Amino acid sequence: MFAVKPNKWAVLSVITFVSFISNLDATIVVIGLQPIVKDLQIPIATGMWTITAFFITNTVFLLPSGRWSDMFGTKKIFLWGFGLFTFATVLCGLANSGSSLIAARLLQGVGAAMAMATTTPILMRTFPSSQLGFALGINNISWVTGSLIGPVLGGALVGEFGWRSIFFVIVPFGIISLIAAVFVLESSRTGEREKTDWLGIMTFGSGLVAFLVALSEGTALGWASAGTIGLFAATLIFWSLFGYIERKVQYPLFHLSLLRNQRYTIGLGITMSYCIGYFSVTILLTLYLQGAQHLSSLETGLLLIPLSVPQLFTGPIGGKLADRFGTVNMILLGSFLIGVSLLLLGQLGTQLSNMAVIVPLLIISAATGLSWPSLAKAVLSAAPLEQAGSASGMFGTIYNMCRAMSQALVLLVVQLGSTSINVTKMFSEPGAILDANSKSVFIKSTNMGFRFFALFLAISLVLGLFLMRIQQKQLLVHEIQNAKQSG
Repeated sequence: MFAVKPNKWAVLSVITFVSFISNLDATIVVIGLQPIVKDLQIPIATGMWTITAFFITNTVFLLPSGRWSDMFGTKKIFLWGFGLFTFATVLCGLANSGSSLIAARLLQGVGAAMAMATTTPILMRTFPSSQLGFALGINNISWVTGSLIGPVLGGALVGEFGWRSIFFVIVPFGIISLIAAVFVLESSRTGEREKTDWLGIMTFGSGLVAFLVALSEGTALGWASAGTIGLFAATLIFWSLFGYIERKVQYPLFHLSLLRNQRYTIGLGITMSYCIGYFSVTILLTLYLQGAQHLSSLETGLLLIPLSVPQLFTGPIGGKLADRFGTVNMILLGSFLIGVSLLLLGQLGTQLSNMAVIVPLLIISAATGLSWPSLAKAVLSAAPLEQAGSASGMFGTIYNMCRAMSQALVLLVVQLGSTSINVTKMFSEPGAILDANSKSVFIKSTNMGFRFFALFLAISLVLGLFLMRIQQKQLLVHEIQNAKQSG
């Protein structure tokens, strides 16, 4: 049971606003890519790295940032992280070359990782268990809102003030958030000041970078090419070294003993399968709508809005329901609804039906709002409070890794189903006109993709049932112990 802080709603407000700003930045930059490439006179491949750079450092530093929050306190790491993010945002706006912009985006990713790795531990220390699901549901709204507003705001700013404005507009809000955090957040008590596991950071981070690059470049290089195989081999070597180091060092980056916690480990397994299935939706639909139906980016974006809006309402509700009926029940409900919706999307035809797209997206969005706060609570509450930062960092790392895995798997599955079509080119440069036969083959392959990814939600369901069984056993043991003590 966590003590209720008198300023818990102020803490939630600050944390939620910072989450909103971070996700707004992540989505708004995509809109500015074309004018950035034109103004800085850089190749499109270099321009893409302005997006990739943020994603890589944001993923690599989530686990170390979580560990640092356990060592030095959540407030300190949050302030340093968001301060670095805000400073790097200024550097992004001032960048005069592709290399300087990429460097600034790398710094942004580090700062965002430091801030975001501490948000859930802060909420765990601020809210009692009976209200934690609701708090996580409210915080989830910030991510959805950022995704909705980012493209619209980005388009308006770029059109009126140029691409630099998409960075400068964030800075005042970042400064306000920092000032508010100084006064609102409370310093968490930390134990003995420990040494940073730099060898762990180097081996884990190197393996993660190799893995992410292999996923992003595998289709272009060829999955059986020497380059791709070499990257996966490097991943295996670095992560094997990481596991060896973590068993030997006095102050490990990640306590491997956490993986012996069945609730935590199964929760991570659910997170992996859930995220791989969920993140396939946007990519598969983009391929279908733009590649097969020749919709514009704007038309595609409008059809994807139902994937976000219902979460604004079901997120807080889902958190409350999790607090009342249990996290596993909500995870099972959400996984089932998303899986069924993916099967519905796997029936799309050669003639576009808006309702055939919108209805499943509404269900997926509503189900995500109901189940994601429960999943986060189930995973992170399974870890000891003194390891909340490390547990949160690994949770966020798995989230980002599986997002990249989902995209790679989508391109691979669809390419296997339509070998005569360059799927990667269609994804990056939509607009190619397909003949009737090629269009039919391509749509069948995207439908096969939806059905394939529904299997991952089925895995989530099975793992959820295992988690329920474990929780029931632990509850029974606890009741027997209480009965013995009272008797």
